[in-house]
Amino acid sequence: MDTKKLRQKILDLAIRGKLVPQDPNDEPASVLLERIKEEKERLIKEGKIKRSKKTTSSDTYHYGNVPFEVPDNWVWTTLGEISNYGDSINVQVDRIKDNDWILELEDIEKDSANINQFLKKSERSISGVRHQFYTGEILYSKLRTYLNKVLVAPKEGYCTTELMSFNTYGVMSNKFVCHVLRSPYFLDYTLRCGYGVKMPRLSTADACKGMIPLPPLGEQQRIVAKIERWFSLIEQIEQVKNDLQTAIKQAKSKILDLAIHGKLVPQNPNDEPASKLLKRINPKAKITSDNEHYPYGWQYTILGEIFTHNTGKALNSSNKEGMMKSYLTTSNVHWDKFDFTVLKQMPYKENELDKCTVTKGDLLVCEGGDIGRSAIWNYDYDICIQNHIHKLRAKIDLCVAFYYYVLLYSKRE
Repeated sequence: MDTKKLRQKILDLAIRGKLVPQDPNDEPASVLLERIKEEKERLIKEGKIKRSKKTTSSDTYHYGNVPFEVPDNWVWTTLGEISNYGDSINVQVDRIKDNDWILELEDIEKDSANINQFLKKSERSISGVRHQFYTGEILYSKLRTYLNKVLVAPKEGYCTTELMSFNTYGVMSNKFVCHVLRSPYFLDYTLRCGYGVKMPRLSTADACKGMIPLPPLGEQQRIVAKIERWFSLIEQIEQVKNDLQTAIKQAKSKILDLAIHGKLVPQNPNDEPASKLLKRINPKAKITSDNEHYPYGWQYTILGEIFTHNTGKALNSSNKEGMMKSYLTTSNVHWDKFDFTVLKQMPYKENELDKCTVTKGDLLVCEGGDIGRSAIWNYDYDICIQNHIHKLRAKIDLCVAFYYYVLLYSKRE
């Protein structure tokens, strides 16, 4: 189940008026919008807020050309009309107290907008300016809006200027506005009008002109309650899924551990002892008798006794002689599989090919990163390798490469 898409679908239904039934007794959203405007004018006259310079009447959308249809008792408005977006309070860092909460973008989890950590100013090395915000205000990341870092502030503090803090004049649900801003519809709008390539941002003017479907206040509250209920169920599903994946991982590890200790299948006393097998693989192999942790007939050995070993060729820009060959890097090798999305080429001399060429049945083991990461080359064509990949080739057919892959896999934790 793709829980991310499920959340997006729920939000999409919510902002289209299809998540909860309409109540004919609700005050129409048109009346609510007038009350928002009246409250806004009152606060301006009392000097508590300033009239925004970011939007004017000429900026307002023609509401006949709306993004999609909404119920009859809803209205279309803009974020600039229903909020003071863009009027964030700037505070110099040296004026912030050491115990005050400082919220940075990396503290917010993408999509869920959960806060991963609460750090005080004394716990951060910061300078410059931060936005001051208060409990219950909306915090909206204008940087890379597709990460969906939108939330209602759980307490007051100061945040990076990449987060816009704003309010809706106390006459509508800030949680509902958050859900609209996180919906696929609004995300699509921000992606279309954002500026910048590597780090796209939403300008304040474009944010204020973003169209908002506005339901009656009562329906806003019902929508928020329904979304929270569904999201809570989804979180439970995700937890069960994570627990199941953990249990599967533990079961695999236990099975592999039993296998390499001779406890997965019963021993057959008629089997040839491993010491004789080892001597047939390598007559010079050292035979030990210390098998107290393994069943009778098993034998300790080292990979060098049963495999021939080579590493590939190092990439050297000065070496331009030889035939151009495709080769595997460690990024192409995963546990028990290969990724051929990007294959590079470099020249190999005739006397390098035997050492660096992989054939069917070879066990490839990577250096660095996830040390020991390995896979068996089971393809009917040959390929070359670079120097951070080890090629293990069984000395005789009696040596099963897959078993040794299992051994490496079991030790990766």
